[in-house]
Amino acid sequence: MEWREEGTLLAVRRHGETAAIIDVLTEGHGRHAGIVRGGTSRKIAPVLQPGAQLDLTWRARLDAHLGTFTVEPVKSRAADLMADRLTLAALNAVSALLLFSLPEREPHPQLYRRTKALLDLIGTNPAWPLAYLRWELALLDEMGFGLDLSRCAVTGALDDLAYVSPRTGRAVSAEGAGDWAEKLLPLPPALLGEGRGKMGEIADGLRTTGHFLASQLAESLGEKPLPEARARFVDLVRRAA
Repeated sequence: MEWREEGTLLAVRRHGETAAIIDVLTEGHGRHAGIVRGGTSRKIAPVLQPGAQLDLTWRARLDAHLGTFTVEPVKSRAADLMADRLTLAALNAVSALLLFSLPEREPHPQLYRRTKALLDLIGTNPAWPLAYLRWELALLDEMGFGLDLSRCAVTGALDDLAYVSPRTGRAVSAEGAGDWAEKLLPLPPALLGEGRGKMGEIADGLRTTGHFLASQLAESLGEKPLPEARARFVDLVRRAA
């Protein structure tokens, strides 16, 4: 068995004396693990940095086997992704959520392309926190828990959308919320793809996406807690706000 395509490196762990096991996200083969022979060597170890874009060749005798990867660098994002605590935390959150959410070897080509685009933005474009928030929305949608933010669930209005129902994931207008407003989740303009995505709005949006990541996605996976890496990222966003 053999295939070759590009992939984004999510995680690396040592295997034996000189090898490493890597987890990558690819367009055609989904989240995929494999062994890199000599992965701890001076030649290969610098290439195996989380967030890196790699040219991957996977081989195994049988499809069910772990298999081995041969890797060649395509793009190193280390300098941008590790520029400061916030960008590094974002990388760790993205990687952890993908490892947490995606079954192995199940293709999610749209999410792969979205993840690749996000990692290219982090540290290079000031709008990257907004892109991250929109990425979490896309992750929920990909996993079957997408939010309906198109119109008010109570009045049907298209304007003045200010809240999200924590139960249904549908938008609610300020008028429709009425006395229930305090029990609803925030719907900042950033979640609707509007505005510049100020950090306060990003923090509010992450509160809302976090609720559904925990109450819908995590529970569907057996009530596992969300990765700590996401909580650390959210905490840094709140501080920046």
